[in-house]
Formats: sequence, structure tokens, C-alpha cells
Amino acid sequence: MGLPVIGSYPMPDGSTLPPSRPSWVVEPHRAALLVHDMQNHLVGQLPADRAPLPELVGNIAALRALATALGMPVVFTAEPAAQQAGRRGLAEDIWGPGVGDGGDAAIVAPLAPRPGEYVLANVRHNAFLRSHLGRLLRSERRDQLIVCGVHAHLGVLLTAADAFMNDIQPFVVADAVADLSAEEHAMALRWTARTSVVCTTGSLLRDLRRSRVSPNLREDA
Repeated sequence: MGLPVIGSYPMPDGSTLPPSRPSWVVEPHRAALLVHDMQNHLVGQLPADRAPLPELVGNIAALRALATALGMPVVFTAEPAAQQAGRRGLAEDIWGPGVGDGGDAAIVAPLAPRPGEYVLANVRHNAFLRSHLGRLLRSERRDQLIVCGVHAHLGVLLTAADAFMNDIQPFVVADAVADLSAEEHAMALRWTARTSVVCTTGSLLRDLRRSRVSPNLREDA
């Protein structure tokens, strides 16, 4: 039980991405950014100062900065700390007791949530399950969801799949997610590409900047 030790591996780049079946184009007035479970407990299993961790945090920070500038909702999920035995359901059989007390439950410092951003308790890998994420997106009139964070083949994949099932267009940012291994990271991208747009941070930022739909986007943005 518990999280495995994660070795260093390179982030995927645009030349290695699987082709996406959908051809949706991200639009700032329709999209929200979801930062999935970037907590010290989970991110701390990645090797410090080695790929993919610096790219993961840096790319999420870049996505968040532009999302904020464009007036897009920014949503964080976080597993509650020190859950009572049995609250984690079957996940406890596989991953153990989960996040403990103290700083382990906090979002990593470079991405710490700010006033005006949303933080949702994430009790299962799928961020929609047993949360009000769906209601939040409807209240914000958003039908596109940019997904980044950890882990690609678990929470990211399941959340993107549920978004699709709820007619919310998912965009999975290949170099702003990380996983337990390069193999599982690549597998997650192959699966999500069937019902999501799989893209890089750079291409998504360009598409967001290109849009002239959002009233918050100036010509010199």
C-alpha cells in the first residue's frame, strides 16, 4: 500500500503526443482551469529538482497566470487531511490512509491558492465525484475544462472522462501533468486523446492568447 517511489523521466513534448480525436479549440470565455491534487503529499513523491517536477510546476503556473489574466475560473482540488478510517473507501485498500495532518495536505507553495480561486475537497480520484465541481462550472457558464496536475492515469484521466460524459470539453495538458512513470503518463495521454484534446502548455497558451472573444483579452496580450 501507499505511494510508490517515482523515478525521474522527461516530460512529453509536442512531437510525441498522440493525435486527439476531438478538434475543439479552447476559448477563454468558455474555459476553466482545474489544478488537480497538487499537494505536498503527492507531488513530494516526484524527485526534487529533476524532471518532470520543475516542468510540471512551471507549466501549471504559466497556465494559471494567463487564466487569471483572462478572467477564467481557477479551481484546485485537494484530498482532505487525516480522513477517518473507511472514508477513503476502496482507495484505502490500494493507496493506504492518504494525506496526513500538517503541511502534507497543502498545495505546493509556488501554486498556493489565492483569493478568488476555488478549492474543492477531492475524496476520490475523479474530481467530479462527490464534489460540486459540475455545479460550479455551470454557475460560471463554462463548458470547457483544462486539466493539469497529478496523477495522469488516475485523477486526470478519470476527471477528463467524466467531463466528456457531462458534455464539458476536456483539454489535457500533456506537459502540465505527471504520473508514477513515463509509461503510465504516456498511456494516460493515449486514452484521454480519444475523448479530450491533448495539447502542450505552449500550444494552449498560444490558443488562449489568439482568442479575441474574451472581453478581458487585449490586443497586446
